[in-house]
Amino acid sequence: MSARGPFQDKPSIRVEALSLSRGGRILFENMSFAAPSGGYVEVQGSNGSGKTSLLRAIAGLLRPSSGAISIEGGEEPSLALHYVGHANALKRETSVREHLHYWSGLFDGSPSEDFVAQILDLTRVMALPVRVLSQGQARRLALARLIVAPRPIWLLDEPAAALDDAGKAVLNELIASHRARGGIVVAAVHEPLGPQPTQSLRVSR
Repeated sequence: MSARGPFQDKPSIRVEALSLSRGGRILFENMSFAAPSGGYVEVQGSNGSGKTSLLRAIAGLLRPSSGAISIEGGEEPSLALHYVGHANALKRETSVREHLHYWSGLFDGSPSEDFVAQILDLTRVMALPVRVLSQGQARRLALARLIVAPRPIWLLDEPAAALDDAGKAVLNELIASHRARGGIVVAAVHEPLGPQPTQSLRVSR
């Protein structure tokens, strides 16, 4: 699904003895795992168990109680990451094309807006504001950030939320293509997405 070659700097993530707390409550303790280039880590758990907090900690948005997170993927590790949260973070009155154009400029993206829309089956709604999109279309648009501005490490929080079977198939193709280039995916999910993970984690309260 992508004509680009492999990432020049092979990414990697290493999490060692990680503990996270929220509001004074321990979410989990002593978690360790490693994700090499091409790896896919699937994180499962109930609501409130710490899946989102784990992704936010890897993204540098949440300070761990203890432990260490090491990220490799270029000269500046923070620029190696794409974090797509469970909320779509879209502007209701802004069109699909305007979102893609803005992200391309913000993230120094190279694919054309029409190319990205074609991959995600958004061509017919390019001129429409977000407020009239279906939930599935809005989720596809949120995931478009991954294509607009390629980054070697994807942190995805419930990426398949609101997607129909066709949308899930597109998402799985994106993940497969990303891994084939040497990229890493860490996804927090309620149920398996479909791709065979290189490692499965479960967090529980």
